[in-house]
Amino acid sequence: MKKTTKLLLGGAGLFAGIGTVMNTMVLTRVSKKISDKNHELEEKKNPRDPSAPKEILRAEGDAWLDSKQHSHIVIQNSENKPIHGYIVKANEPSDKWLICIHGYTSSPKGMGSYALHYHNRGYNVLLPCLRGHDISEHRSISMGWLDRLDILDWIKYLIDIYGDIQIVLHGVSMGAATVMMTTGEDLPKNVKCAVADCGFSSVWDEFKNEMKETYHVPAFPVLYAGDLATRVIAGYGFKEASSLKQVAKSKTPTIFIHGEKDLFVPYRMLDLNYNAAACEKEKLSIPDAEHAEAHLVHPELYWENTFRFVEKYVK
Repeated sequence: MKKTTKLLLGGAGLFAGIGTVMNTMVLTRVSKKISDKNHELEEKKNPRDPSAPKEILRAEGDAWLDSKQHSHIVIQNSENKPIHGYIVKANEPSDKWLICIHGYTSSPKGMGSYALHYHNRGYNVLLPCLRGHDISEHRSISMGWLDRLDILDWIKYLIDIYGDIQIVLHGVSMGAATVMMTTGEDLPKNVKCAVADCGFSSVWDEFKNEMKETYHVPAFPVLYAGDLATRVIAGYGFKEASSLKQVAKSKTPTIFIHGEKDLFVPYRMLDLNYNAAACEKEKLSIPDAEHAEAHLVHPELYWENTFRFVEKYVK
C-alpha cells in the first residue's frame, strides 16, 4: 500500500474516531443517577446560598413538584418507541394545558418552578422527558431536533385523550430549542402559543460557541467530525438541527426570552431567533440573568410579561 494511501486512511480513521468520541461525550444519554450526580458535583464546585432569593424560588418549585400527585405516562411515539412524561392535573377541571420542556442534562423535575406558575393559573401540566435524559429509554440525546417529533406525539396524545383543549409550549435552553423546532411543524389549532427561554439558534452554533468559549479549541476538526458521526449514528446533522430554519416556518405566536448575561447560550442568539421568526412574536430581555435563570433573577418581570403574552391567545 502506498504511503499516501496509508496516510489518507489513517487520517480518515482519526477523523472518524474524533467524531465518535465527541458524540459519545456530548450526546450519550444522561440517566437519572448521572444527572443527580452531576448536580451534586456542580453544587460542590459552585455552592449555592440557600438564603439567596433565586435559590428560595428554585427550592419552592422543586418542593411543589415533589409534593404534587402526578401520573407517570408512557406512550408510543411515531417511531413506535416508548416516551415518558409526567402529568400534574389542575386543581379544578380545565381545558388549559402546559407542555413544559426541560434543558440539556436536566429532567422534568428541573421544571418545577415553571410548572408551579402555570398550575397556579389553572393549567394542567405535562412534563415530558426528552431523549437520552432521566428515565428516557433512548440511548442518545438529540438536542431538541428529534425531540420535536416526540412533542408532536405528546400534543396528539393530549388532544386524543382530553379533546378540544388549549396548549402552551414553554421550554428552557435545549427545551426552548425543542419548542422552536416544534413550531416549525404543522401544528393543530389547539397549540395557542409558545415561550422559548434562552434557546440556541442551531445545534452547530451552540457547540461551536461552547468549543470556543469553554474549551478554547477551534471547530475543525472536532465539530466537523462530531457532525459526521452524529449523521451516521443518529441520522441528523448539527446544522440541520436549526431553530432558525424552523421558526422561519412557524405560525405559532412565540415570546423569545433571554438573560443578558447568558454565556452558555449566548445572548446574541435572542435576536437571531426573534428576527428569523415568521410568526406573531415578542422578545423579552432580562438584565443580569445568566443561563436559564431569568425567571429567578427578575421573576416579576419574567412572569408578568410571559402571562401577558400567553393570555392574548389562551382564553
